[in-house]
Amino acid sequence: MKNKIISLLTIFFLLLSLKLQANEDSWQPARDGDKIIMIRHALAPGRGDPKGFQIDDCTTQRNLDEIGINQSKKIGKLFKEKKIKIDQVLSSQWCRCKDTAKYAFKDYNEFSALNSTFSPPYDKKEKQQIRELRNFVQKWDGKGGNLILVTHYVVILAMTGQAPSSGELVITDKNFNVLSSINTF
Repeated sequence: MKNKIISLLTIFFLLLSLKLQANEDSWQPARDGDKIIMIRHALAPGRGDPKGFQIDDCTTQRNLDEIGINQSKKIGKLFKEKKIKIDQVLSSQWCRCKDTAKYAFKDYNEFSALNSTFSPPYDKKEKQQIRELRNFVQKWDGKGGNLILVTHYVVILAMTGQAPSSGELVITDKNFNVLSSINTF
């Protein structure tokens, strides 16, 4: 019985060690710098936005809850702990993205190419936004830092083919080839 318990504990700690190592390896592209780090906004319960929402009125939108605020703060702490260099942080104009950027990084700029294309009338702007985002990234020179893009599920999916969860990081090169992803929940 004692040997069986020791074997099970050994297996548990081996699996935990492998998971921690995989997580560390996932951060390596960001440590190398000059990467695009797309972040889906932190947890904001619900789906889409309420009918008739206004982009300039947070009270009409789906927003971060307490869990989402804490997740955003955790993202910022992870960047500091992992010593990830940041060139600049850009955010969608949606309040849940701006709040994720604010709680994680404090300083950010809005960039309309990161706006959601999930609901009308914004769904008609997807091709234009993707073109604008690709052009911006191709001209971007991070000088060793990373470009942080806080955006929405639909934008990350359109750019990378990845379907991120709330607060997930998708790390890419300038051609949006996925190098790794990190779940922050």
